[in-house]
Amino acid sequence: MNRTRVKFCGITRREDALVAAQLGADAIGLVFHAASPRAVTIAQARDVVAVLPPFVSTVALFVNPAAELVRAVADAIRPSLLQFHGEEPPAQCGKFRIPYIKAVRVRPGIDLLAETERYGNAAAILFDSYQEDRHGGTGATFDWSLLPAAASRPFILAGGLTPDNVAAAVARVRPYAVDVSGGIEISKGIKDLTKMQAFLREVHRGST
Repeated sequence: MNRTRVKFCGITRREDALVAAQLGADAIGLVFHAASPRAVTIAQARDVVAVLPPFVSTVALFVNPAAELVRAVADAIRPSLLQFHGEEPPAQCGKFRIPYIKAVRVRPGIDLLAETERYGNAAAILFDSYQEDRHGGTGATFDWSLLPAAASRPFILAGGLTPDNVAAAVARVRPYAVDVSGGIEISKGIKDLTKMQAFLREVHRGST
């Protein structure tokens, strides 16, 4: 099996970004959604991105954003990918000419395979937990058996992942990548070195 990639999301400090890169994370996520406790300004994001070495991807995350915000972020930090966590239609996600990830919140009754096909121009689909009043960062897992057995796009597993459960998740679901935020934190937006190390170690264990 190919190695499962890892994205550390909700990075707010340059020191956390640097540690993530040194430990071997494949990507970091920067949240541009003002309602999130992990939100960053463009100036903060630029400061974080400046410390990253080559070959670590940056992902700019939005929730139902104005096009002007996406363009401003893209111009300022040149993200590797965009990530959309709201109800953005495929045409909106794809119009910025930057590869994008579309988050789909998993709940009974939703046709995940149809949603994956709907966003056929996405670089990947991210499956996350559903809460009616939140667009991610729930800290809760979902029923992994709901995931489609086959999909046309690479998929990323998110939602309540921690060093304690990610090995089992990777072994069972075999995602292209996993995405974690709260599971590696001391407090919202502040990452923990020991938890980051343990998470990466457990992803590797689950992949083998």
